[in-house]
Amino acid sequence: MTSTGHPSAQAADHDPPDTGAGALRRLAPPAGRFLARRKGVLVRLALWSLAESGQAFLVGHAVARAVDGGFLAGDPRRGLLWLAVALLAVLSGAPVVRGVFAQLSGLTEPLRDALVRHAVDRSMARALRGGPGGTYRAAVSRLTNQAEIARDSFAGLVLTLRSFVFTAVGALLGLLSLHPALLVVVLPPLAAGLALFLVTLRPMAAAQRRALAADEALGDHAARSRAALRDLAACGTGPAAERRGADLVADAAARARTLAGWAAVRTAALGVAGQLPVLALLVAVPWLRGRGVSAGALLGAFTYLVQSLLPALHTLMSALGAAGARLLVVLDRILGPGPDATSTPARACEAGTAGNCGRVQEHDTGVRAAGDAGHPVRRAAVPAVDLRSVTLSYGARAEPVLDSLDLRVAPGEHLAVVGPSGIGKSTLTRLVAGTLAPSRGEVRVAGRVVTGRPAVELAALRVLVPQEAYVFSGTVADNLAYLNTDVRRAELEAAVRVFGLGPLVERLGGPDGPVRPAELSPGERQLVALVRAYLSPAPLLLLDEATCHLDPASEARAEEVLARRPGTLVVVAHRLSSAVRADRTLVLDGERAECGTHDELLALSPLYRDLTGHWHA
Repeated sequence: MTSTGHPSAQAADHDPPDTGAGALRRLAPPAGRFLARRKGVLVRLALWSLAESGQAFLVGHAVARAVDGGFLAGDPRRGLLWLAVALLAVLSGAPVVRGVFAQLSGLTEPLRDALVRHAVDRSMARALRGGPGGTYRAAVSRLTNQAEIARDSFAGLVLTLRSFVFTAVGALLGLLSLHPALLVVVLPPLAAGLALFLVTLRPMAAAQRRALAADEALGDHAARSRAALRDLAACGTGPAAERRGADLVADAAARARTLAGWAAVRTAALGVAGQLPVLALLVAVPWLRGRGVSAGALLGAFTYLVQSLLPALHTLMSALGAAGARLLVVLDRILGPGPDATSTPARACEAGTAGNCGRVQEHDTGVRAAGDAGHPVRRAAVPAVDLRSVTLSYGARAEPVLDSLDLRVAPGEHLAVVGPSGIGKSTLTRLVAGTLAPSRGEVRVAGRVVTGRPAVELAALRVLVPQEAYVFSGTVADNLAYLNTDVRRAELEAAVRVFGLGPLVERLGGPDGPVRPAELSPGERQLVALVRAYLSPAPLLLLDEATCHLDPASEARAEEVLARRPGTLVVVAHRLSSAVRADRTLVLDGERAECGTHDELLALSPLYRDLTGHWHA
């Protein structure tokens, strides 16, 4: 959990910001060990591939012999026989491919299994370093999607690299057998294009890595901003989030342009290696004929280039440029250096000690908040709310929403709770209300443990007013007196007046008028629920953004009335004014919790300063 003010802080899961060179150096040793343990598979794969070399050699050689020794020599039967040999060589490719795929699984499946084991080990180690309930956010992706990408990319690379090597050997031997001068023409452009392509591999991998990181940062920002839309609107942080998003879009576009530039260079290298040898051979025909190269040998050379060598080279370049770079990045993400234990973000209340999380100490002079700069709180022997090392996780492996939170609220105190959306504010109110049990720790209200307590006993201790207020069909008085059926009519009418609910009650026909919930606005339903809570005899009121649909003036009046009511008030704040009106404010930011007055938090909490600045803006 982090503040929405810095949405890219965890982008790319803390990947090391190096280039492809560093990744190659890291991956080379484990790759060597992996292949060394599978020499038998590699030998069988090479034997099947030798058949592919023979196939490539026979196709061009048979074409040359069919022309020179058959058709041009006046012997069409012999020419057709050599063409039949070429056809058989082409058809023999099917069983060769079948044999290659049968051996390929001996490399790809162990690779996937090894990557999955490594991802599980790293996730477990990270969870242990981070304490019970900690999680490794990238573990699911690495166990599933990334492991499959690595397996498929590795399989494609093995197939294409093997095919190119053995096809090239057969084709080059065939050119040499036809005439050595053919190699003089074909090899230079072929080698130049291949060298240019190999030079682009390292910067291409680095550019792809940076583009992936930029894309992840943008996606992370979009996801977290979408989840925090309510906070962005309430705190006025929308423009800042928009500017951050624009910066991330510009960065992702720049990374994509860089990647496209290297892709253009790779395409040029492919053109040099894949097209220039044919052009060079055409241009050199007179020179080759002058050195005794026959027409059949020339046709055989063209067959070697067009049928075998250049397609294999094209496939190799495409695979290395796409699958190779992807494999390098994914393997480095799984096998590369993981986030160090010291860089693990603090849990929501490692702040239980770092920011003291509102932990209080009782002195003879009264109750004081450690970390509140000695700010006095109302003297009390028994806190109205007492949280002792409370941790809450939604699942055994889930990261805690609240972690080791200590908090005491004195009777009669007015406490505001602030923080980004999803940080645990509503969870805190549910824990205090007793509707949610903590994973660890203890929650007490008025000295009594609330976990497992019957609903009728909880109702006598506290009232929880959620954001979506509950109003039922019945009279106005029935709705307002729902939590206190013994309330007198004069008390009810006084509450209606102080909350400014008179116009609504008159519109509905007075206290005995009927209420139709669908005809009330969200703000009107909230006012009815607030008056109901005000009339309740429970000593603790919990407002979970229960005033979010009210205008600022109505919200201020409601909170001031509730604060004057005998008892304790805990408000999940929707506006800065709610925090300023409170005796103290608890700030939850996902890394630590701070508790103090408005002025104290401006000095203690960077998140509170950030929220305050946006609220004022």
